[in-house]
Amino acid sequence: MFNSQLPPISELPSSRQLLGSTLLAGGVAAALLATVILPSEYGVDPTGIGRLFGLTEMGKIKMQLAQEAARDAAVEATLASQPAAPTVAVPGKSEAGTETGAERSDTITVKLAVGEAAEVKATATKGIQIGFDWSVAGGHVNYDTHADAPGIDYHGYGKGRESTGERGSLNAAFDGKHGWFWRNRSDAPVTITLRTTGAYTEIKRVV
Repeated sequence: MFNSQLPPISELPSSRQLLGSTLLAGGVAAALLATVILPSEYGVDPTGIGRLFGLTEMGKIKMQLAQEAARDAAVEATLASQPAAPTVAVPGKSEAGTETGAERSDTITVKLAVGEAAEVKATATKGIQIGFDWSVAGGHVNYDTHADAPGIDYHGYGKGRESTGERGSLNAAFDGKHGWFWRNRSDAPVTITLRTTGAYTEIKRVV
């Protein structure tokens, strides 16, 4: 019924050989875990090999992005359960009918060492358009354009990595502080120049 013959018992691997193969496979798996998987996925480098091949930095970036995603999800969930922020009245009128200041233009320069961060925010009421144009000299930065107000810890307008500059218009979603967070992720110091226009009442570096 069967054309193939069973191999003789002498050709089958012994228990010692099977144990040796199992231990060898386990050793290879442990080595890959320590030298490749932990550095590239979690930024943990117990052997130092991951740093030599750039895997540790890749793992740290993955962990940072995962933490930022978790933070954004938590903030969005909090915002969804909270009432709108109260209106803050200041001189003037905005598109939404609340009060605001006169049109103005400002230029702010920020210097960042490697790994250093900074944040600049403008105070504006709901509906105000803030035109912006920022550029990076000497490298690139990760950025997060967002806002906050009493009762609102975070409202995101957009973010990006390894940017050398952005320009556009920010429409204030509510009365509060609206602006930009940058972190120097290049390998040299950078200088950021921010130019803004709009009917906001104040703009300054807060971090």
